[in-house]
Amino acid sequence: MHELVGALRSYAWGSRTALAQLCGREVPSAHPEAELWFGAHPADPAQVRTDGVTRSLLEVLEADPTGELGSVAPAFGGRLPFLVKILAAEEPLSLQAHPSADQARYGFERENHHRVPLDSPMRNYRDDSHKPELVVALDRFEALAGFRDPLRTVELLSSLAVPELVQYTELLAAQPDSGGLRTLFTTWITLPQAMLATLLPKVLDGCVRYLKQGDPTDSPRQNKEFAAEVQTTLELAEAYPGDAGVLAALLLNRVTLEPGQGLFLAAGSLHAYLRGMGVEIMANSDNVLRGGLTPKHVDVPELLRVLDFEPLRLPIIEPEPVGRESFRYRTPAAEFALRRFELTEGEGPMDIPRSGPGILLITAGRVRLTQHGDALPITAGSAAWVSATDTDIRAEAIGGPAQLFCACVGE
Repeated sequence: MHELVGALRSYAWGSRTALAQLCGREVPSAHPEAELWFGAHPADPAQVRTDGVTRSLLEVLEADPTGELGSVAPAFGGRLPFLVKILAAEEPLSLQAHPSADQARYGFERENHHRVPLDSPMRNYRDDSHKPELVVALDRFEALAGFRDPLRTVELLSSLAVPELVQYTELLAAQPDSGGLRTLFTTWITLPQAMLATLLPKVLDGCVRYLKQGDPTDSPRQNKEFAAEVQTTLELAEAYPGDAGVLAALLLNRVTLEPGQGLFLAAGSLHAYLRGMGVEIMANSDNVLRGGLTPKHVDVPELLRVLDFEPLRLPIIEPEPVGRESFRYRTPAAEFALRRFELTEGEGPMDIPRSGPGILLITAGRVRLTQHGDALPITAGSAAWVSATDTDIRAEAIGGPAQLFCACVGE
């Protein structure tokens, strides 16, 4: 086992405090810090420290894929099949979805055929992998995820009492299924700018009236049925004025995760993380199709090709206890599995079971990892790489409580 140093990614929606505080660095940071990548994706691999020498995890795996990955190496082409991150969102991320495995392979080959550079901002497919993903909240984490039950969306749109919305509400009410959602979403996301500039302000006025309705002091009422959805719409419009994604967000489930809860997103699930910090694990891919709420490349036709319009119940995953202060997050993904360990100082070392190679990520406190008498101290914001041949890994908290996540290949 060896220390693994994450690759820091700076995006405009990131936080100047969350990751810096977690890692014990000076606050605020010079730039918004959005993600810490712990994996071997070619775009930004983590760094392995071994006996004073630093090499990228990608180089380590390429030098000895069988030794590092063990029996799973052939199944995943000698590549680490997952990527794990710490994500810190201060502002909403883009409205986006990820392709299926077949869609990713086809899209990657097509863009290669057209000689689109891998680092081009116009590129949709940066690799040939699908990207199922799971995020586990480290603090209160808010998101939009999957299309809401159409009949509930009809109730929401009707409650805004906007005459200009009536035709769209009736459209969905007449076909309250995936077909109706596809039609309404496509209509809104492709509205001509002149029509959008007329409709969107009317909708936002309706949102303001909804929050103030019946309150003689004109202060927002927090007990209204759709208050969270309506407030989110107003916040998105402030962050991205004139963006069709603001309308599209009205069709999605509004999700709040408490610390420890998870959210799983399969291929084609439209989503947008709003705010909060979490551990995110996914298939080893950076393929994103965006539809709005971003200054980055937006490709609506390609997004429509990959979207799944089936209504989705809130896809919240509750952690499953699997022993002393150990919790598992079950997903259908073959590429990854995730466990969380809550460590208490003085309770002695805890076994860290896993399947094949893994990444042990510390998200709170300090941890001493041991293996056959060798010890490796790791602090919050850092991780350890454990190869398939590393056995009998144990962990204990140092100087107070600690939290550890174990990412490995799907069980």
